[in-house]
Amino acid sequence: MRTIWTVDDDEEMNRAIGLMLKLLDCEATAFHNVRSAAQMFASGRKPDLLILDINMPEVTGLDMVEFLRRRPETKNLPIVMLSSEAADMMVDRAMELGADAYVTKPVTLEELEKAMATAFYKHLNR
Repeated sequence: MRTIWTVDDDEEMNRAIGLMLKLLDCEATAFHNVRSAAQMFASGRKPDLLILDINMPEVTGLDMVEFLRRRPETKNLPIVMLSSEAADMMVDRAMELGADAYVTKPVTLEELEKAMATAFYKHLNR
């Protein structure tokens, strides 16, 4: 069973994504801010895939992607960005920083599954 971490300051969104991940036979852990997820990474734990919101208070999802890609132990972590931001500029920036897939809210189960598959596929050959 794959472990997936979600980072979103919206509790309802975390809950909805968690339910979708259970339907996809994944173990989900939700974080409500980047700092709490970063503490788990600092303890040496990491998921099989990270689903990350962009717009969060204090530290953004874009900041976290940039940070994770600079670290040897997380540079190949599959990352899916999940955001209400659909502007091409935002999508392009997320991908430049190292996101593997980008989906907009509200997301369907099929869209989430496809984004996860894309992210995992990109890391098969790394």
